[in-house]
Amino acid sequence: MWGGRFASGPNAIMEAINASIGFDKRMAPQDIAGSIAHSAMLAKQGIITDSDAAEIKKGLLTVLSEIESGTFEFSAALEDIHMNVESRLKEIVGEPAGRVHTGRSRNDQVATDFKLWTRDQYDATIQGLTALMGVLVDQADAGADMVMPGFTHLQVAQPVTWGHHMLAYVEMLARDRSRFIDARARMNESPLGAAALAGTGFPIDRDMTAHELGFDRPAANSLDAVSDRDFALEFLSCASICATHLSRFAEELVIWSSAQFKFVTISDQFSTGSSIMPQKKNPDAAELIRSKVGRITGSLMALLTIMKGLPLTYSKDMQEDKEQVFDAADNLILSLAVMTGMIADMKPNAPELEAAAATGFSTATDLADWLVRALNMPFRDAHHVTGALVAMAEGKGCDLPDLSLADMQTVHSEITDDVFNFLGVKNSVASRLSYGGTAPENVRAQVARWKEALA
Repeated sequence: MWGGRFASGPNAIMEAINASIGFDKRMAPQDIAGSIAHSAMLAKQGIITDSDAAEIKKGLLTVLSEIESGTFEFSAALEDIHMNVESRLKEIVGEPAGRVHTGRSRNDQVATDFKLWTRDQYDATIQGLTALMGVLVDQADAGADMVMPGFTHLQVAQPVTWGHHMLAYVEMLARDRSRFIDARARMNESPLGAAALAGTGFPIDRDMTAHELGFDRPAANSLDAVSDRDFALEFLSCASICATHLSRFAEELVIWSSAQFKFVTISDQFSTGSSIMPQKKNPDAAELIRSKVGRITGSLMALLTIMKGLPLTYSKDMQEDKEQVFDAADNLILSLAVMTGMIADMKPNAPELEAAAATGFSTATDLADWLVRALNMPFRDAHHVTGALVAMAEGKGCDLPDLSLADMQTVHSEITDDVFNFLGVKNSVASRLSYGGTAPENVRAQVARWKEALA
């Protein structure tokens, strides 16, 4: 393809480091779609003949069929998917194949292909997030009244509802989804026709090719069009935040499914056993999801490092962009699918959850709040009185609701037996009616909102 300038071919080692066909062949459908759109535009503009464009399209579809059927022979000597396709096209249609590259460069060609491929991953990720949010909303709906412990510092803090906990992850994932949607809209400009870096003297119609390929518009600056990899960086950035959220939830599932907690039962479909300990049921799916954030965040760091020192416009360094995005997209989309399946058939253990919610003096804040409301006590004073009652209960080896009224009155004489109406975990969660609070009534309202939004 560029042999006219060189007296000899590349060294074998140079060929090995230069070739990208081993990984960029997965962009074949996007490359062929771009070439079909480009050749159709060339014919419309009178730059090539209609018959040549028809032959090119027919030949490209044949190449795509060969690739999809597994009969296509990829060559490292041809470097990348673009030249592999063009070389095979020439074998099929002959001389018209040499016209397909008129008015474009591999620089804008690869940028277009990569954008098209990444855009597909945005769409797949948005779809995966929507599905995961749906099963979490179902869990929240089923467990709107189910009481569980809420934690800070992994210590029991206050009672919450299972539904409220599930909806916390719905909110996280909704932000992830909005980031992918925003980034997808921002990246949807076509580089095709920017050529090597300066545009072309041929009378091309970039609006036509942008429309044919589903872009909103052509990129406005040819230098930026071929050098931009923000769309890949934004995908990796969004993916890293999303993977972090998945990892946090996976960590909770690992803890919750342990024999020490028994909060949830993860189905056999998403668990594995031990080669030596027959009793084991390991939450391997959750553990693997937890680990994926390392790979995905690593890909972001790698591409940021690749791009940080590159002058405009194209440098061969940018060949290293694709493997990072390919790997991150594969692992994120797989993680979303696995998490969706695992959550869909996960069983919360209501008795264990409620029992745990009642431990650790979890209704202490409810007692302090009662002192403020019933006795008009300043909150800081109520906090002190409650702390003294917690210390008393701890000394007696019981929880706050198990103290007698007489015990409580030794700390503060004005406490009445009305306090016991506010110390149970179910009473506690039912009282949390502030917007965003854990009350079952709030959970049902949020479930209804999310079901409507996801529909």
